[in-house]
Amino acid sequence: MSLRDVQDAAGHADPRTTRRYDRARHNLDRHAAYALAAHLAG
Repeated sequence: MSLRDVQDAAGHADPRTTRRYDRARHNLDRHAAYALAAHLAG
């Protein structure tokens, strides 16, 4: 689900407010470099 969809559903006017609740944002598995490395390894 996109940040914009979550922002709208939560009624947040500012996306920074929504990002505070995104506990997975620091998960390295979602980082582009890790996704690329996984793709190249597979």
